[in-house]
Amino acid sequence: MGRLFPEGAVAVFGGSGGIGKGVALAFAREGVDVAIFYRSKQQVAEATAAEIRALGRNATIHQADARNYEEMEAGFADAVESHGRIHSIVWGAGPVVAQVNIADWSLDQFRASMEIEAFGFYHAARIAIPHFRAKGGGSFVHLGSAGHDWWPHLDGLSVAPKACNESLVKGIAKEEGVNEIRANSILVGVIDAGQFKVGQEQGYFDENWEREVKKLLPIKRWGKAEDIGKAAIFLASDDANYITGQTLSVAGGFGV
Repeated sequence: MGRLFPEGAVAVFGGSGGIGKGVALAFAREGVDVAIFYRSKQQVAEATAAEIRALGRNATIHQADARNYEEMEAGFADAVESHGRIHSIVWGAGPVVAQVNIADWSLDQFRASMEIEAFGFYHAARIAIPHFRAKGGGSFVHLGSAGHDWWPHLDGLSVAPKACNESLVKGIAKEEGVNEIRANSILVGVIDAGQFKVGQEQGYFDENWEREVKKLLPIKRWGKAEDIGKAAIFLASDDANYITGQTLSVAGGFGV
């Protein structure tokens, strides 16, 4: 049992992604068991689970497409059966998106972003809330975008669905606080993992882009996945048990 958490596990959705893996490992280092949810990267999920077990914690993996409610429901039930309780959910699932002007989005691009991130997060919340109520409480931590405060050029396919989730976070906090269920959001900046690494490989984020973005940062370096993990641990833990409906920007001062 972790120092700041009850018995059970944290469920990390998107736990096979670059940031999600870092979050899962951060919880394990804090002494928390982890249920890793993934859609297609089974080998990454298995390798991450193996790393967690090497740290002395229990880890399970669960395949589910966030767009499919029945798969999400079955995956969550399997995680509860394995761990006895899910006390926290970190929502980090989402597609790697193209950097495109809003006017040039294809209908399929926008639909995929909304279905995976917004519908997916609602699916997770709808499934988990009854479990949290029955167990005396729980915590949602949504991994949002620093673009919620300061719109980043061409990144709307990531920012827009996360904005929908910010509203859901507020609503869950308002409605479920009476049940000791909290919901908060981390506004994620440029993190040296996940989408950013893919964008570098695809040429979206070249040296000029990096130079110009760093001009906007008081802290002149990129964040790490473990920085998001540490913030998620705080928001999900008992240390933050009177914090709900809030956003915490982990973005090096982006937009300040």
